[in-house]
Amino acid sequence: MKTLLALLLCFAVHNVRAAIDPFLVAEVERLERQSLEEFANPEKRAQRLAEVREMFGQFSERERGDLRAHITGRVEDEHVVVEKLHFQSSPGLYVTANLYLPKKFTKPLPTVLYVCGHSLVKSNGVSYGNKAGYGHHAAWFARNGYACLIIDTLQLGEIEGLHHGTHREGMWWWNSRGYSPAAVEAWNCVRALDYLETRAEVDKTRFAVTGRSGGGAYSWSALACDERVKVAAPVAGITDLRNYVIDGAVEGHCDCMFFVNTYGWDYPMLAASAAPRPLLIVNTDADSIFPLDGVVRTHRKVADLYRLLNRTTNLGLVIGPGPHKDTQDLQVPVFRWFNQHLRKETPLIDIPATNHFSPTQLRVLYELPKDQKNTTAHEWFIPKAAPGGKIGAAPEWETQREIWMSGLRQKVFRNWPTEPRGVEAKRDFLKRGAGEGFYKVEDPRPRGGLDARAYTHLRRRYMLVGHTLDSMRVHDIVQGVKALGHGKVTLEAEGDMAVNTLFASLFLENVSELKLKNVPASLMEGPDYLNALRVLDLREALALALEKRSVLLSDSKVETAYARGIAEKLKWPTRLQ
Repeated sequence: MKTLLALLLCFAVHNVRAAIDPFLVAEVERLERQSLEEFANPEKRAQRLAEVREMFGQFSERERGDLRAHITGRVEDEHVVVEKLHFQSSPGLYVTANLYLPKKFTKPLPTVLYVCGHSLVKSNGVSYGNKAGYGHHAAWFARNGYACLIIDTLQLGEIEGLHHGTHREGMWWWNSRGYSPAAVEAWNCVRALDYLETRAEVDKTRFAVTGRSGGGAYSWSALACDERVKVAAPVAGITDLRNYVIDGAVEGHCDCMFFVNTYGWDYPMLAASAAPRPLLIVNTDADSIFPLDGVVRTHRKVADLYRLLNRTTNLGLVIGPGPHKDTQDLQVPVFRWFNQHLRKETPLIDIPATNHFSPTQLRVLYELPKDQKNTTAHEWFIPKAAPGGKIGAAPEWETQREIWMSGLRQKVFRNWPTEPRGVEAKRDFLKRGAGEGFYKVEDPRPRGGLDARAYTHLRRRYMLVGHTLDSMRVHDIVQGVKALGHGKVTLEAEGDMAVNTLFASLFLENVSELKLKNVPASLMEGPDYLNALRVLDLREALALALEKRSVLLSDSKVETAYARGIAEKLKWPTRLQ
């Protein structure tokens, strides 16, 4: 048996000792080296688009049912007509919206989907939706010959959902569910285009999308998820992982800005999903949450792709002066871009974007629907895997085991480093216990150092590069035990580290026994791993572990009957107690 020191030296240190871990820097550098050239290959582009759509929750089995659209009212002035409406992107998931139309037109109109940023428009406890905060954009498009559908977001709409699960509410299980509110916003954009296709006023071949800040981010998701979008101009909605992770821009954003990074993308890859469609990237030069250097790097990489595709005139970059703010310096170029690519003309824009209607005039709902599911979207929008079914024979188990293990490798721990890394280690990470081959795995988090806010944003950084802090702790345990050689090992752990140790054992052959304390009933309560609940829960993980080793549980809530039943049916020599 190799010494404990040898084990410790092979561990990566994910002990949260600083706001930015060197491992995260290395991961950013690895991901930003990915080439965008494969987006020029139709087959590879299709594969990449399938990946990003999955990361935005657009699974092939998601149903596009009846929109149940309903117009609740209408307002107008001498220039613009506004229909107040809502539709359901999924049953109970209401999207409140305003459709702006010119007062006079004779043929179907080029159409803009406007997605809103974070604007709280609320009075006396009534939310009027952030569409009221951005309505001047929609009115401006309508006055200049466009139809414009402007939709509320999940959190700041008339029905107030949640964007801040990991950022503010400690709902780290969002990662395990594979959930981000960015997925809801992307889906609502797709379904908004479905709604627009039902309208006779709309030219279905000329869809554009724009929005600023959060709306800029959702413009990118609409582009990636739906190729009906022919032209786009995201405003202040993207930068790269170097800005988000290393420079700390993530700390200025809520969860709605980021997809669940299952496949290890840097954000220029998201921009590449637009190619070769006309794309205008717009930002200001002093934006603290979308820093200019990252915007320029993103544009530079995407420009290489557009050159490769011989579509250089389809890509533009506009940099206006100022901070993160909606200004006319940004508005006018967007309008010119849409005129150029949707209408094939470039008229003088001599009408400013101004408000035409008050928030109360634009209100869609006067009573919240009793069947609304907006406020619980995080609980159901990404479905959990079904509980493991009855296993009656060895072939059934072998098939089920392969499904679960493949899911863990491809969806949960996909981005683990392929090579063990020699790094600094903390000696209290793992201690030798009584007896040869007995080790106690301990929680490596410091008892001081990072405050709660810094720790939260450190954990968020891990998701951005395709991991979680605890998924890397699982990796560290795996690599550490492998460094011991082929002797049999017993591992003991408690609480979150017991769950990490349980999962680590699934990737190890020489662990003969687990002694686990305070294991929760579900990953809804335990440590978080990307997409884990899309594959299995602790009940099923326990069955996987029991096949090759004995498991001794104490003070634990995880269900044992399922694993015990399989072990008895298949006559495994291991024991569970």
